[in-house]
Amino acid sequence: MFSFFKKDPIKSLNKDYFQKLEQAMNAQRNGDIKSYSIITAEAEEIRVKIENLEASESA
Repeated sequence: MFSFFKKDPIKSLNKDYFQKLEQAMNAQRNGDIKSYSIITAEAEEIRVKIENLEASESA
């Protein structure tokens, strides 16, 4: 009945994903390749969660 009050988890995860990518880009620009790789891996984990949620919604 009040489903329009629910927050969209995919929207929230997309926001987190793009923030992580931006952090990774800034780390790479600063020459911190170790942090870049760690942050990129975290972003990829978020991307996998997004894909799983999208797949479960479409099924």
